[in-house]
Amino acid sequence: MCGISGIAALSMQTKINETDVYSMLPSLHHRGPDGRGVYIDPNQRVGLGHTRLSIIDLTGGVQPMHNEDRTVWITFNGEIFNYIELRQTLIKKGHYFYTHSDTEVIVHAYEQYGDAFVQHLNGQFAIALWDSRRQRLLLVRDRVGILPFFYTRQGDRLLFASEIKALLPQLSEAPRISAAALDQIFTFWAPRSPNTLFEDIFEVSPGHMLVLENGSLHESVYWDWRFPEQSDYHEGSDADLAEQLYELLADATSIRLRADVPVGAYLSGGLDSSALVALIRRHSDAPLKTFSIGFEDQSLDESAFQKQMIEHLGVENSRISCQNNDIADNFPDTIFHAETAILRTAPTPMRQLSGLVRASGYKVVLTGEGADETLGGYDLFKEAKIRQFWARHPQSEWRPLLLKALYPYLETSGSQAKTYLNNYYSIGLETPNQPGFSHLTRWFTTSQCKIFFSPELNAKLRENAADRLSEQLPAAFGNWHSFNRAQYLEAKTLMGSYLLCSQGDRMLMANSVEGRFPFLDHRVIEFANRLNPRLKMRVLNEKYLFKQAMKSHLPRQILQRHKQPYRAPDIPAFFSSHPPAYVNDLLSEEKLKRYGYFDAQKVGFLLKKASRGNSIAYKDNMALVGVLSTQLCHYFFIEQFSQSVRKTDNSYSS
Repeated sequence: MCGISGIAALSMQTKINETDVYSMLPSLHHRGPDGRGVYIDPNQRVGLGHTRLSIIDLTGGVQPMHNEDRTVWITFNGEIFNYIELRQTLIKKGHYFYTHSDTEVIVHAYEQYGDAFVQHLNGQFAIALWDSRRQRLLLVRDRVGILPFFYTRQGDRLLFASEIKALLPQLSEAPRISAAALDQIFTFWAPRSPNTLFEDIFEVSPGHMLVLENGSLHESVYWDWRFPEQSDYHEGSDADLAEQLYELLADATSIRLRADVPVGAYLSGGLDSSALVALIRRHSDAPLKTFSIGFEDQSLDESAFQKQMIEHLGVENSRISCQNNDIADNFPDTIFHAETAILRTAPTPMRQLSGLVRASGYKVVLTGEGADETLGGYDLFKEAKIRQFWARHPQSEWRPLLLKALYPYLETSGSQAKTYLNNYYSIGLETPNQPGFSHLTRWFTTSQCKIFFSPELNAKLRENAADRLSEQLPAAFGNWHSFNRAQYLEAKTLMGSYLLCSQGDRMLMANSVEGRFPFLDHRVIEFANRLNPRLKMRVLNEKYLFKQAMKSHLPRQILQRHKQPYRAPDIPAFFSSHPPAYVNDLLSEEKLKRYGYFDAQKVGFLLKKASRGNSIAYKDNMALVGVLSTQLCHYFFIEQFSQSVRKTDNSYSS
């Protein structure tokens, strides 16, 4: 993958110059350390910038790239995995290629198919394409949001880039943190697309295309998660459907091994990464290197399962062990790369892991991300299923006890336990068909962290983040099966904006590593979306059909192990010994009051609780990480505005 940027004129009087476009590239160096380039339209209507991470056609794939007569230009971040087949089709239709890169395929596909070219692409991408004949600029993001893409208006110019920090050199003043975005983060874990943490800076939403023409910006949706409105599910036996799923996953994996550099894989020891590595081994003869992470906290460590899969498949493995102080020391850099507030420290170990990948001589790694969203793997889906069952008879004494099967540690006896069940898991029980029913318990827990908002911040909030959710859902949403509604919400509220961004692309590209995600191949998603929900979750057995598809390729212990969500230490990472200096500084009463987002007194109480090591609730962990990461965002991108655009040294960087 690479870094892209550019500027487009919004008025006929505006001229774009090379110096301004070049100024956006230094902050994208980590995304493309192998080269950079700029193209300025002869009429100075558009400027395109690019920093390159060389993976396909190492010598010929220089960008920005053009067609034969130099009337169509592109700067592109990502990979088109079906570029070989698409290239052959376009050659038969009379197109001439001067490189062997996947980038040039996009240019000719646009010439051949117009705006529908994107429907022919199987890949992950952020594309800026300039058609000089029609004087129109296209900004396109991949279907599920694997790659980031941001834009903002600055006077009579449109700025766009792979990361927000690349926009900053062209801003006249520091950006402002959005109160509404903080409200969304402290509800959904991430801003709702197209919003970002910052006011007036937006992302190109997943599956969307923006077209700038005649000074106006028009947006269209070319793809979205869709589910049957009735019972229009795939027909066939479980065995037949499992075989079809396997073949799709095998092909999705195989085409993601295409590269002119070595390709590795993450191996956590869970079902998804184990299945992915098994697919690679079965469909590739090339030696495979895998990468794993462990934790000093044994409750978070999966080393035993990693070792089992390494031995089962005979792969070479490199592993790092993440200590609490590693998280504390590296957290500021995590936030600098994520460019948003987050509620968990989990992205930090992922950045360390990508560092191991790069240090081992690899630029590309395949991961199992997306399997839970696509194939029905989260405990949240199980919980929603139980709560839907409970809602049919809300006065039932025994139905809520089914939660014990999901959460064995949950105490369900005694009046206090019953009160907890009724006050927490019964949220929204009287309206099980409301759009967000499946996620109410998560959103309720997360929203409790808003007690730390300052009066000034609360005064800026006009409504609760969840209140407008129904307005932004597809018209057919209410006709989908409740399980599918939960999948859609998970994909749209957490996966794209947090898992694939803060925890995914940003932590990979911080070390110039490209991640590839076979489970998010749009063909796999579209097939899975038409599976009967009972094939995704058989009673409470998650990813049922997926397990059937992989049962002859994985050890029984891996197939049957209880799902262990990836987590990292939160408060213990900062308070197991002495908090780092930046924690005390940014969470000091003076800084909290000066930045203005949080109540200094309430945060002070939380700090005392954390430092004493008292019983720490789930919401306490989220609150502290959320407050600290917001403070870091303000420091990096507002207080240190002039330094942040140049990425100079700062006292909080490890």
